[in-house]
Amino acid sequence: MNYIVNLLLSMKGGMFVTIYIFFITLVFSIILGIITAMIRISNIKIIRVVVSFYIFIMRGTPLLLQIIFIFFGLPMIGVTFERYTAVFIAFILNYTAYFTEIFRAGIQSIDKGQFEAAKVLGLSKFQSYRYIILPQMFKNILPALANEVITLVKDTSLVYVVGIADVLREGKIAVNRDATLLPFLVVAMFYAGFIYVLSDLFKKVERRFEYYR
Repeated sequence: MNYIVNLLLSMKGGMFVTIYIFFITLVFSIILGIITAMIRISNIKIIRVVVSFYIFIMRGTPLLLQIIFIFFGLPMIGVTFERYTAVFIAFILNYTAYFTEIFRAGIQSIDKGQFEAAKVLGLSKFQSYRYIILPQMFKNILPALANEVITLVKDTSLVYVVGIADVLREGKIAVNRDATLLPFLVVAMFYAGFIYVLSDLFKKVERRFEYYR
């Protein structure tokens, strides 16, 4: 038991790093995803083409490769980023692309009559999205959104490639130091517990959106 307690204390920094990367990525990618989704369905063709190309690149290449390119590749042309900055750029750009497509599908799933009704009521475009469209959209996309959020939790382990000491890297260090696989079990329990909390949170949010049936 003392070993487990000492192990948790030695890994708490890595746990904080994992949670930190997760939340920063989630907040910014959701905000940018909503904005980009609205641009994606705009009537300006050139903008739609640019956004579509961006989404294709982000979804068509591995996140690990994107991290490596930003941190190790860009310095070759004189563009250098600190480790955390490079990781956040890669994660946010990648997940914004995925969230954009989820939000786009959610917005387009709303009946056009809802937009017309909002217009008849004299609501501005912002008010229409704020009070009518977005609440219904979020209800429709919650399962897909939850899957991406859970994937993000596990993808945070990719930061090892640039030497950031997340919980998995701390676990590897403990395994090599103590010659036991127990640290990996602790890491697995951390990820599972984190995902359980998020899954439960999404269930509660889904229940709150039930009045949009």
